[in-house]
Amino acid sequence: MSRVCEICGKGRTVGNRVETRGKAKYLGGVGTKVTGITRRQFLPNLQNVKATLPSGETRTVKVCVQCMRSGAVRKQVKNTPFRLIRDLDTVPAKGAKNTKKKNIAETKK
Repeated sequence: MSRVCEICGKGRTVGNRVETRGKAKYLGGVGTKVTGITRRQFLPNLQNVKATLPSGETRTVKVCVQCMRSGAVRKQVKNTPFRLIRDLDTVPAKGAKNTKKKNIAETKK
């Protein structure tokens, strides 16, 4: 079962490939004719993803893209985003007052 999503179980489905000839009526032709019908497979869009499981372990799973978009799978976080320490110091918290001016004013007295 290599072509099956490990989360939702989506697998291959079968359908028809329809071959036609002629020009469509709305384009000025006399209409299209079916010249052949053959069976074909529709395969799911599976991706190999390193995912964090609810138990906390990380492993590679084959997951369809619909499960990834819907949030059914949480990808492993490789690195935390890069942040400078000086950026963290200069950004005041919401609702906090600017204390640097007060400290400068107190040192001048």
